Amino acid sequence: MGTKVSTMLAPLWQGLPPVDPAAISGAVTWTLRPQYESVRGARQFTRETLQRWNMDELFDSVALVVSELVTNALRHAAPEPGELVEGAAYEEAHRAADAAPPKLHLIRWAGRLVCAVRDSSDASPVEGEADFSAESGRGLYLVDSFSDSWGWHRLEDAAHGKVVWALFQLPQIPAQAAASQAS
Repeated sequence: MGTKVSTMLAPLWQGLPPVDPAAISGAVTWTLRPQYESVRGARQFTRETLQRWNMDELFDSVALVVSELVTNALRHAAPEPGELVEGAAYEEAHRAADAAPPKLHLIRWAGRLVCAVRDSSDASPVEGEADFSAESGRGLYLVDSFSDSWGWHRLEDAAHGKVVWALFQLPQIPAQAAASQAS
């Protein structure tokens, strides 16, 4: 598990301390259905995962970021069969129509939590100007505001696709509290 996660997200580790696959203390993946109801499911998956990892206090920020990343992936992933796609999106959507469905990955290790969403689109994420009167266009601004850092890279193991990730620094547990949790 750790080696596969490290390989898939290798560019993510650039600029971070080296990650030994054995140091990854948790990694889960959830495959998204190509429908907007998947955003709610991704939040629930995130809640359950953070509860299992005793990280409930991070849920609000992490869920907001997961919602934005999943929404973007669903918006830019391949269409459902028979779905009408117009304009510039037509060629890309049909080129990626046989690609793997979007996936949400949650990975924790050594004081960090990474939320990564993999999709079949080659389009780079574009951080628009934050217009708070608009109904959309603030997603990456929110990701940037609520996470400690974020980025993306094209997939090396697929003909098309990318991974967009957000990193959260985990709160430090004082030594005394850590010792009491261990017993």
